[in-house]
Amino acid sequence: MEKVKLEIVGLSYSQTQSGAYALVLSEVNGKRRLPIIIGGFEAQAIAIELEKMTPTRPLTHDLFKNFALAYDINIKEIVIYNLVEGIFYSKLICEKDGVITEIDARTSDAIALGVRFNCPVFTFESILSSAGVQLDDPDGDGDAFAMSDMDDEESEVDEKDEIKAMSLSDLEQKLNEAIEKEDYELASKLRDEINKRTS
Repeated sequence: MEKVKLEIVGLSYSQTQSGAYALVLSEVNGKRRLPIIIGGFEAQAIAIELEKMTPTRPLTHDLFKNFALAYDINIKEIVIYNLVEGIFYSKLICEKDGVITEIDARTSDAIALGVRFNCPVFTFESILSSAGVQLDDPDGDGDAFAMSDMDDEESEVDEKDEIKAMSLSDLEQKLNEAIEKEDYELASKLRDEINKRTS
């Protein structure tokens, strides 16, 4: 069966499940998107790696990566290989000394590890055709796949205004507090505002 390569295009609050997030994968050279509902911890683990932030102590997925590298194990690729009753099944394709091993994993954990190992993500055409969302996007800019509802957008606008109103010293203090609390989403926004002012 031919594999289809995917890339991460978005991560946002889920409109269907409270406290969950939607991870959106896109087929490379295609218009289909594959939305996957994941937990908050895994969403945070993916987001901080995509944002290239460094937590004060290693998170679980960082620990797993360090453990694997210490024993010379490399993750070559992630494969989303099955979909049963709305649940995606994935596996890590690992390599050590030329020997390939497949390890079953939750898709959210597999992606969190995949971004740390900078490895490609694949699925099969059957999964993409059954669970994928086709973009109707004549401009090709990807904006047709809007995931946030109006309440989320309004709260984000309020938060942005609040951040813009802070002094630079307040921003730096809040950034340190956010990192200590491991609220990396807020830390990312604060860091961006600090960079904007100091660049």
